[in-house]
Amino acid sequence: MENKNYNATLEVSQSASEVFKSINQVTKWWTENLEGSSEKQDDVFKLLWGGESFVTCKIVESVPDKKVIWLVTDCYLGWIKDKHEWTNTKMSFEISTNGNATQLNFTHIGLVPEVECYNDCVKGWDQYIKGSLLKFITEGSGQPQKKQ
Repeated sequence: MENKNYNATLEVSQSASEVFKSINQVTKWWTENLEGSSEKQDDVFKLLWGGESFVTCKIVESVPDKKVIWLVTDCYLGWIKDKHEWTNTKMSFEISTNGNATQLNFTHIGLVPEVECYNDCVKGWDQYIKGSLLKFITEGSGQPQKKQ
């Protein structure tokens, strides 16, 4: 089977600057359960989900209005057999302009059909990228997981 990383593309009327700013406000579109900071290069943040599950990310690349890349430095995914499946994967947000529109291309590098959480994680990313982040960018209000 071909390695095909999860990918989602959004096209919005907001500026590249607004899209970039929105991505970095993780608590407004993914989860309010965040420790650390998710705004600039070298920031480290930990996303928490009920129980022991967490993902720790480091912003390894940040080019204003163009790109943000997070490296998963550690994780514990309690609902799957390989609890550390996301460790060393990357989330890449690439921003470009297309006429009067701004395009956001999100890729979870390493989230491929061969990994255990692929199907459930695709559903989750669809909810958070195509749903919550899109709503946050276009309407100013996302649908993050609420503070626990």
